[in-house]
Amino acid sequence: MKNIQNKWIRAAIPALLLHCSIGTVYCWSIFSQEIADYIGHTKSATEWAFSFAIFFLGMSAAFLGNIVEKDIHKSSLIAAICFAAGMAGTGFFIWYGGQHQKSMVALIGIYVCYGFIMGIGLGTGYLSPVKTLMLWFEDRKGLATGLAVAGFGAAKAIASPIMQAMLDSLGEGGIYKMFWILAIVYFIMMFAGHLLLAKPEGWHEPATTEKGARAIDLIKEKPVTFIGIWLMFYLNITCGLALISQEKMIIKCIGLAGIVGILSSVTAIFNAGGRLGFSAWADTFKDRNNVYKIIFIMSIAATGLVIVTQGITNEGQNKVFMVLVLILLFAVNAGYGGGFSNVPTLLSDHYGMKNISAIHGITLSAWAIAGLTGNQMSTFIVNHFGSWIDHDGTQVNPVGYQTVLYVTLVLYIIALLSSFFLVNANKKSDKSNK
Repeated sequence: MKNIQNKWIRAAIPALLLHCSIGTVYCWSIFSQEIADYIGHTKSATEWAFSFAIFFLGMSAAFLGNIVEKDIHKSSLIAAICFAAGMAGTGFFIWYGGQHQKSMVALIGIYVCYGFIMGIGLGTGYLSPVKTLMLWFEDRKGLATGLAVAGFGAAKAIASPIMQAMLDSLGEGGIYKMFWILAIVYFIMMFAGHLLLAKPEGWHEPATTEKGARAIDLIKEKPVTFIGIWLMFYLNITCGLALISQEKMIIKCIGLAGIVGILSSVTAIFNAGGRLGFSAWADTFKDRNNVYKIIFIMSIAATGLVIVTQGITNEGQNKVFMVLVLILLFAVNAGYGGGFSNVPTLLSDHYGMKNISAIHGITLSAWAIAGLTGNQMSTFIVNHFGSWIDHDGTQVNPVGYQTVLYVTLVLYIIALLSSFFLVNANKKSDKSNK
């Protein structure tokens, strides 16, 4: 009974405290326009803050993975300090921008605080509890990591209405006041997670001088497999971001503008559910890579159906085609989330637990690059293909959104081929304890 309690107190609960805090980075769309209006810059200029945050999330995870590997207490504390300091600093530069309209100092300050400083907190905070969860939940590693990563995905659904209520109630300057308040709240949550987080008493980290202990040495043992996992991860995120970034406009385009908020919440639930569901399901497979094959086949089928039926350009005139578009959005969100939660456990099946935090961190560089390419790719396509039309008072580009699907279909097929031919079958073993 004590061991079961420790699993939750020392692993699951602190993981949720950390991930439910840093996952609010995806709430950016709630307040990005308010920031732009308050400091006098365009929304497109401020949008880079979010792109930088995702980029430095992946890069900090890649370069600081060894710190996480050696000392989760140090890394989780770094995460709490950097994330909270980044939020507080963002609030300061929003306030400064309000006092000095169109100030480049304010804009660059937001880039540095929300992008770079918070990005370091995101990367270290994302990695810190993952290995600990897999050690505590050795028999259900997928369920454990899925639970934490689902917290990261669900954070947006939980925090978005709270942030919106704060913006509505705090009055003049509510946007920077919100950041200062949340900086305190999230620091308390993450610091509590930092204090609780602990690896099992019987686990001893291998010495770094031990053969195969370094991440790069382990990767060199199976370089093709690592390339395959990295490529699958990157392509899944790129496709997910390409469609998710256009999600609200696609929903409006098919005639469901009146319930776009409800449907966005539903897709967020699929995103979080995919993180938990696919990773828990993968625990039942002999080869965890099979879950990626399922995700890609599901995504290809859903995308292909909307392409064949021209569901988006149909603009809601055919209800069946409208349903197929919604199924596509649900499937992509679920697969996007499932891709995240299965990466650490898939890596542990192939490379063991010796340096899994560092290897996982290097793999997260795919997230960093996808964060800069996914949204921008779909935006480029929408701006250069098709034409803008008025749809119930909203400017939409049905042909542009439909064209994005042709590109994502090709990328999903490449990802599926990678899962079949680059990632070798690897049955679960007891490598984690060796």
